[in-house]
Amino acid sequence: LKVRVVRSSPPSSQFKATFQESYQVYKRYQMVIHKDPPDKPTISQVRLVPVSFEDPQFKSSFNQSATLFAKYQMSVHKDTPSDCGENEFTRFLCDSPLEAEHAPNGPECGYGSFHQQYWLDGKIIAVGVIDILPYCVSSVYLYYDPDFAFLSLGVYSALR
Repeated sequence: LKVRVVRSSPPSSQFKATFQESYQVYKRYQMVIHKDPPDKPTISQVRLVPVSFEDPQFKSSFNQSATLFAKYQMSVHKDTPSDCGENEFTRFLCDSPLEAEHAPNGPECGYGSFHQQYWLDGKIIAVGVIDILPYCVSSVYLYYDPDFAFLSLGVYSALR
């Protein structure tokens, strides 16, 4: 067994040379383990969405995120429904003191607060609330659908 660390971003020459082979392994894994059909679209299942009510992706996923937050809080932390309504969700995980900024030498997504959404079969199953700053990424909070606890999404998110 030989293990190589290959830079993927920016893509190294090794990454480019092995991309198709890696992709075929990924596709076979998805088909065998997750029973994906061979023609399943390969749209990324993790989205980084700026925390902004001006952002169309954030606005369109807000209700689904808030509902998932309430389900998580009530199941995992035993909160009451009044403890985890939309106002509490907004105050706790959407209102950020950080200003969005797009620095010329910064990441493509810019700096600021983001919801890293984990999607499965068209549904959000986890959200990592993160702050992307010039010298670090700070994990603020993670919530997930308790029905998917077996996936250890907190561990996956931390490693990601």
